[in-house]
Amino acid sequence: MLEPVALDALPGFGDDDLTAALAAFRATCRPDQPQAPVLAEAAPDAPRQDLAAACAAAAAVPSEGAREFFLRRFAAYRVLRPARETPAERRAGFLTGYFEPELDGSPVPTPDFTVPALARPDDLVSLEPGETRPGLDPSLRAARREGDALTPYPDRAAIEDGALGPRTRPLVWLRDAVDLLVLQVQGSGRVRLPDGRSVRLAYDGRNGLPYTSVARLIVTSGHLPLEGLTLERWTGWLRAHPAIARDLIRRNASYIFFRLDDGAPETGPRGAAGAPLTAGRSLAVDATLWRYGLPFWLDGALPEPEGGSVPLRRLVIAQDTGSAIVGPARGDLYLGTGARAGATAGLLRDPARFVVLLPKPDAPGAAP
Repeated sequence: MLEPVALDALPGFGDDDLTAALAAFRATCRPDQPQAPVLAEAAPDAPRQDLAAACAAAAAVPSEGAREFFLRRFAAYRVLRPARETPAERRAGFLTGYFEPELDGSPVPTPDFTVPALARPDDLVSLEPGETRPGLDPSLRAARREGDALTPYPDRAAIEDGALGPRTRPLVWLRDAVDLLVLQVQGSGRVRLPDGRSVRLAYDGRNGLPYTSVARLIVTSGHLPLEGLTLERWTGWLRAHPAIARDLIRRNASYIFFRLDDGAPETGPRGAAGAPLTAGRSLAVDATLWRYGLPFWLDGALPEPEGGSVPLRRLVIAQDTGSAIVGPARGDLYLGTGARAGATAGLLRDPARFVVLLPKPDAPGAAP
């Protein structure tokens, strides 16, 4: 459900650096980007998510005109959860964080590097958001091509046991299954090689099976409490208990494939929209509901690794998605590269409030 609100009246909007949001918006303005349907069942009278006119106008906007651009081109709608009882509960969403890890690896298997990060197999067929194929479970987001037929792709355990056969193509070798899991959960990463070089692995598809959080399995199995559960803590626990770790990791049927990313090292990894991610400004959303490129206003709190938190009130851009990002008031904020970004991401679990900015149909130059 969407509730109209005044964009310039949102707390903190007048203080945000909207030039950073404008730069991220421009980077997402690609004619070939995947599209999602409007959230028609929740807001039948909301404007279409047609960003073409706004993208065209953004190219000529000077940095000092960023605020006027968003105010003129977009209408703001608070994203509500109508099934909740109180107004506070209806406005509360769920915001988590993700990052680009830095890992050690090798171009060839060695006694220290034994687990491969695999390239996309040539029989993997990825389905766009909302796309279905005859004979396939509608919940599947990918399939295996076998002649003229499509069948469910092997799960994680089967892939680890050799189900890909000759289609198994390692890109690099990592230290252990925990490093691979971290890389797959985050969707990209930088791998330091023994000769001092660093390569970036970018997301290149998944087997389409449901994602299960291994961290949540650790908690629900009684191994660690949810309170204080950081990335460092639960990955350290997995490494200290390799037999249990193998079983828990294999219970996550989802499996991610990668490609070598030759993009500029000073930019972020590319999200599902094809644009480089910007720390603190790129948001992963449910791509079956929202179009890439839509601006969102977040109102919540950002944890600090040293303790405490700071207010999080800023405009971000939908540039990515993830199998665990489901629902209209659900987002995953990209926080950057390295250990500090990872520490913040591991702590971020906030009932943030979401406001989506939809293009005004009557904005100058907008499509009729």
